[in-house]
Order: sequence, then C-alpha cells, then structure tokens
Amino acid sequence: MSVETVAVSIEKDEEGYMGRECPVETCLGYFKITPGTGLTGTGLPCHCPYCGHTQGHDHFHTREQIEYAKSVVFRNISDRLSSELKKLEFNHRPRGAFGIGISLKVEPGQRPPIHSYRERQLETEIVCTGCTLRYAVYGVFGFCPDCQQHNSLQILETNLAIVGKMLDIAETAERDLATKLIENALEDCVSAFDGFGREVCRLHGLRKADPRVDRWTFQNLETVRSNLRDHFNIDIATLVSECEWKEGVIGFQKRHLVSHRMGVVDQSYIEKAGDTRYPAGRKIEITASEVRTLSQTIKVLGEIIAKAMLSQSP
Repeated sequence: MSVETVAVSIEKDEEGYMGRECPVETCLGYFKITPGTGLTGTGLPCHCPYCGHTQGHDHFHTREQIEYAKSVVFRNISDRLSSELKKLEFNHRPRGAFGIGISLKVEPGQRPPIHSYRERQLETEIVCTGCTLRYAVYGVFGFCPDCQQHNSLQILETNLAIVGKMLDIAETAERDLATKLIENALEDCVSAFDGFGREVCRLHGLRKADPRVDRWTFQNLETVRSNLRDHFNIDIATLVSECEWKEGVIGFQKRHLVSHRMGVVDQSYIEKAGDTRYPAGRKIEITASEVRTLSQTIKVLGEIIAKAMLSQSP
C-alpha cells in the first residue's frame, strides 16, 4: 500500500523571518529566525532563546503554522477526492420507447478553508556575534537559536556603543544640551550594566537556584565587587587599574545623584565615592571623557562577569 505525502511550504515574512515556538509547555516562547543565516549543515538542533530547550527544528513549528499546514493537507485531500469522484461520473441515456436513463454527476461542494496566519512583530532583532544568525525575540536577552550563545554581553556592548554615539553628539551641541546628553549617557551606562548583570544572575539561577544571586543589583560597583568576591572568589577591582576602579565607583555614585538628587552632592555621595572635590549642596560636573572611560571599564567588567557566571550551559 503506497503512502502519499503532501509537502507544505512555510513562507518567510516580509522581513525574511520565519516564526518558531518552543515546544515546552511551560515556555511556549515565540521567536523568529532568518533561514540561510547562522550555522550551516544538516540535522542541526534549535535552541529556545528564552528557556534554552534544545530539540530538532521540526519540533519548533508554531501552532499557527501547524494549523495552516493541516488546512493545506485537508484542502489537498478534498481536491483529490473530488477529482477521483469526478472520474466516476456517467450518463446512460434511455433507450427505446420506455427506456430508463441513469446518470451520476458529482457537484462541487465547498472546499475546506485554508487557515491563514501572520508572523508576529517582535521587540529586538539580533545578529549573533558567534554564528551570524539573524533572529528576533520578545524583550532583549536570549540564547542564539543556532549556536546557543547568550546575547547578554552583546546587548551590553551594543548599549555602550550607543552611549558613545550620544557623547559624540554632545561634543558639537550647545552647552545645556551637551550637559543633558552627557548625564543621560552616564545613566544609560549604569542602566545597561544593571540590566546585563540582572540577566546574568537570572541565567545563573536557572542552574544553581541560588536566591541570593537572584536578588543582586548592579547599580553600585562596591556592592557588585563584594557579592562577586564572596560568591565566586573574584575581586573585580583588581582586574582593572586602580585609577579605573576609583573613577568607576565615582561614576556610579554620580549616576545616583543625577537620578535621585538632580546632580546635587550630599554627604552620602562624598562618603561612598570618596570624592571630596565637591562640598555638599553643590552640583557635580560630569565630562564626556569620564563617561567614555566608565563605558570601557564596564565593558571589561561585563566580560569578566559573563565568563565567571555563564561558563556552563543552562
């Protein structure tokens, strides 16, 4: 008995993406990839960007794609059945004075509908630095669906590059605008580091289920240093120059003043930053140069932290 198959093509969207969905019931995360980018070869697995689940690509079809494929198959079966029944049509005319004619005619019925679907719009598009796969996810962070490299460090570096562009604009802007751009660049530097650090902690928690790490924040360099030293036996202050570390601590404390005190110095700033250049009640100064230096320090620290906390697969 022969078995006939029906091939169903899943089309890419207008941007060249194809939808994928994690098969794990507790995840069901939706993401998109661009076929033809990334790793090459046959039988390569797919990795969920959100939970890290790994399985063959044929397990990552979306529910909408499956419904579409089913509807195409049903339509195909219906058309084939109609075609075969059409072949059975006949028309025997009556013969003689009292003859009886017999005929069979197949009238076309309503064809089964084709289920339509549209790939969703996602929030972040990424080109993996490890394998060049172009993919898109909800949120910001995720594993590469091809090589499983997590993009946390890549996102941090991308945000720091944007900080650099803001500082470039500030160099040619009028004074008030330049001041605001530099302050925003400083805040973005620390926010990028904090977002990166929290995501790295989340991933570490997936493996170790350590509630202490899950509660860490990365808005104070001395606190980050203490946590990493106590938990991973790594003193990040010793991995950059003494000057870079000191300026980094000051930069993070200046960010706190900008965010919470309109940049006005208080006694807490003087004590935590060890910066006696500004008396309480005065407004701090922030230069583009020190923000650029802080950005480079954060990049180095990010690489160290990622290596320490993401050295194992989830």
